[in-house]
Amino acid sequence: MNLISSDQLTMSSREIADLVEKRHDNVTRTIENLAAKGVIRTPQIEVFEEINNLGLKVSRNSFVFYDEQGKRDSIIVVAQLSPEFTARLVDRWQELEAKQSKPYPQIPHSFAEALQLAANQAKLLEQQAPKVEFFDRLVVRDTLMNASQVAQKHNLSAVRLNKFLDEHDVYSHAIKRGRVFQQWFIDKGFGKLRQTDQGFSQAMFTPAGEAWICEKLVSEGVAA
Repeated sequence: MNLISSDQLTMSSREIADLVEKRHDNVTRTIENLAAKGVIRTPQIEVFEEINNLGLKVSRNSFVFYDEQGKRDSIIVVAQLSPEFTARLVDRWQELEAKQSKPYPQIPHSFAEALQLAANQAKLLEQQAPKVEFFDRLVVRDTLMNASQVAQKHNLSAVRLNKFLDEHDVYSHAIKRGRVFQQWFIDKGFGKLRQTDQGFSQAMFTPAGEAWICEKLVSEGVAA
């Protein structure tokens, strides 16, 4: 078992349960099912104490997500539980990262310490940049987006993005005219179908769907 260092950002299954307004046992069950299928890495377990309905102190287990893999996995868990709360989880990770990037000021006592402090801060900013860039793409929107709009955010063409989505079984091939989502994509809250003025179905992505696409593109190296 890997030990989580004190300076690492973490997200527990209890925090996720609060964010998505679900029972903790439902969250842990979803995590266990996804881990059993190999969709996510099995998170580390921590023990916490709480007071039950009888007023007795009992020990409970919760899962802890950490590092980039854990961040990815936690987004997948929330997308499975409540797609509409994916953006809320992303916002929470951003809050944690923002706090970490603003440590208490250190006062150097010598010129050598001042140089070392400047070097450490420069390194921290360099390490944080890719993380901030990744989550900046998961901007919450109240409107739906088409494939061209989503593709533009990743410097891709709509044709390239649609090919990528075809490879991931997002679109149904039962209908030849226009693109229609597979039912699983709609059920997860990732996409909706709207009718054009010409009467054709138009596939539109929700904010949760945009977050899912972003995670897939980045994790598979299609987009930086």
